[in-house]
Amino acid sequence: MLVRLKAGSSNPIYMQIADSIAGHIESGSLQAKERLPAARSLGETIGVNMHTVLKAYSELERRRLVEMRRGRAGVIVSGDADLREMARALVNEAKRQDLQKAEVTQLVDEMWR
Repeated sequence: MLVRLKAGSSNPIYMQIADSIAGHIESGSLQAKERLPAARSLGETIGVNMHTVLKAYSELERRRLVEMRRGRAGVIVSGDADLREMARALVNEAKRQDLQKAEVTQLVDEMWR
């Protein structure tokens, strides 16, 4: 797994790591049920502190892309790149049309039935 950090970026390092891994998940190069590298190992590989990697993993867990298990490596739980891309397109289009979140939510609720 290739994690790219941009020197001089205003984005914190942990967020760059999280975004990079999320990109791999969304592109399908990382699949559901694959294990993340150990935080210490990834940190050593990319030259950052293990705690920075753990913070990135925590962010991915918050986004519900990975599940962290105490004493074991994190596991990718989301491999739904197509669905995520469609949701992203829906949100972008709704913003373009100046729709409110509640309006989009109502539309989705109507379609769900």
